[in-house]
Amino acid sequence: MPTERPDLVSPPATTILSHAKDLPNLCSLSGLACTLLAIHSSIAGMYEAAMIGMIWAVAFDWADGLIARAMPGRTGTDRVFGGQLDVLIDIISYGVTPAIVLLSYGDFGYAYLPGAFVMLAASALRLSYFSTFGLSDESKYTGLALDNNNIFLVFLFLFEGAVTQESFSIILYGCGLGLAALNVSSIKTPKLSGKRINVIVLALYTLGITAIYAAKLP
Repeated sequence: MPTERPDLVSPPATTILSHAKDLPNLCSLSGLACTLLAIHSSIAGMYEAAMIGMIWAVAFDWADGLIARAMPGRTGTDRVFGGQLDVLIDIISYGVTPAIVLLSYGDFGYAYLPGAFVMLAASALRLSYFSTFGLSDESKYTGLALDNNNIFLVFLFLFEGAVTQESFSIILYGCGLGLAALNVSSIKTPKLSGKRINVIVLALYTLGITAIYAAKLP
């Protein structure tokens, strides 16, 4: 159920679909498409394609903020709408998708439900916290930012064939819980997105990961 926003007191002069033409929002929706690919591929057991979708979701997530900051003339409403869209997509990209990866790799066994729930709940709590209270420090986050979940998991899956499926499922379970704990922890972590050098590193990482997993596709 949508919640009322007391800071938006006047009726909007725009339609819902008009915001889909906004370039940063188009970028966000492209990331959502990559996330849908990752979810579909995970359920189908095609983890190579899932990892490609997951890392491109991060790339588009970083890109939408860069584009938004570089665009002149964006209104306060544009920024609010884009921020809300970004949060909604983040919970799917960094909460739902990793949880589905864990469930799928565990053959959707009931034993994997608690781990998937913890990962999803940690994501929801983190996003709700920062949507409510914002950032106290523009250069650092409290806890591990959710995009790091995808960045780490696509790296972890590079070693999936080094051990048995049962062993890797245990490793994946433990890493998922560890990431969830870091997401809601009080440790200070640097804000990586928005800095040029980090964007370049992510771009190279995304292209490298894509090439590696694309070569493994059946």
